[in-house]
Amino acid sequence: MRILVATAVPVERDAVARAFPGTAREVPIPGGTLHPVPGGYDLLAAGVGPALAAASTAAALTAAALEGAPYGLVVSAGIAGGFQPEAPLGSLVVADEITAADLGAETADGFLPVTELGFGTVTHRPPETLVRAVVSATGARPGTVLTVSTVTGTAARATALRERHPRALAEAMEGFGVAEAAAAHRVPVLELRAVSNPVGPRDRAAWRIGDALSALTTAFGKLTPVLESWNPHDQ
Repeated sequence: MRILVATAVPVERDAVARAFPGTAREVPIPGGTLHPVPGGYDLLAAGVGPALAAASTAAALTAAALEGAPYGLVVSAGIAGGFQPEAPLGSLVVADEITAADLGAETADGFLPVTELGFGTVTHRPPETLVRAVVSATGARPGTVLTVSTVTGTAARATALRERHPRALAEAMEGFGVAEAAAAHRVPVLELRAVSNPVGPRDRAAWRIGDALSALTTAFGKLTPVLESWNPHDQ
């Protein structure tokens, strides 16, 4: 099965690449560059934010389909903010729900997701069997991973997000965009995040980006046998 791994930035892509032997080569595609690694994986630094991540992922999916070698799975991967204390720094989170946290409307009565306005979607659900296998292989905690266009920088917003999404473990900026592109191509999606900082007031001294990137490398070392043996038809 051919697998597309979409990260936001090259440093995350390179952290994933370190889990594989050899040096990744570069393959230009419209709007980006793929880095194939052994085992049928193509790594893509898709860009920051849900819109660019969706566009870049869709371009890669379309190029693969036109080549007659479509992807069987898309993985959104990278670092993320973790809601404390459930997702401590350096831990892994796997999404059983990928949710757009700020897609909707602010009203006098509070936030309304776009679905309550009568259209769209705000959540994608990765395959349950795959999520369970990832949990077993990596020790990642399953839960909701929120996609935001503006990262949280205050305790008040962190509290508001948790009130709206009680199962939220982490927030990042690309998962929902990647999932939207995958859904348009009818390809299953997975989101795996390593926690680099707490969700809440921005305190750069508390960030552990290096530790999170190392955790991401280790996770993919354990994840590859799971992904290679997973059969989407069992879902």
